[in-house]
Amino acid sequence: MAIRTAVVPVADILDLRWQVLRPGLPRDAAVFPEDEQPGAFHIAAYDDAEPAPGAAGGVSGCGSFFPEACPAVPGDGAYRIRGMASAPGQRGRGFGAAVLDAGTREAAARGARLMWCNGRTGARGFYERHGYTTVGDEFVIEGVGPHFVFARPLDRHPEPCPPDRGVRGAP
Repeated sequence: MAIRTAVVPVADILDLRWQVLRPGLPRDAAVFPEDEQPGAFHIAAYDDAEPAPGAAGGVSGCGSFFPEACPAVPGDGAYRIRGMASAPGQRGRGFGAAVLDAGTREAAARGARLMWCNGRTGARGFYERHGYTTVGDEFVIEGVGPHFVFARPLDRHPEPCPPDRGVRGAP
């Protein structure tokens, strides 16, 4: 399988984000206020060898990244991750890891020193395998479910994320 990632306009990933993260809600529920802010970028992952059935617009994985201070970790140079999603038929095949790796490299190139997110509790193992640690206690985002703050300090040249080892569930 050949996974290709690219920095893309938010319009390219919005359908997958909506399908996976905001099912049953109006499409506008998948639009984040940060999507167009200065410094924001969006990563799409594609399976060039075999596009997945049900992948929105051919996008098999996506994530959005933008500069925002982490409330749980003081300091400058933080980039927040939002909207990480993998097409249902593609989960556990490395698309989430590819998005996280590409987004981390792009954020580091833009000066990020810390990556962080409010990640679903079910994705804890995924983030921990990629060098993230939980910060603080579990909390609930109304209408979405239980989450943790995950954070990862970056070296000057962050290492690629290890391959996803068959984890199921949307990170």
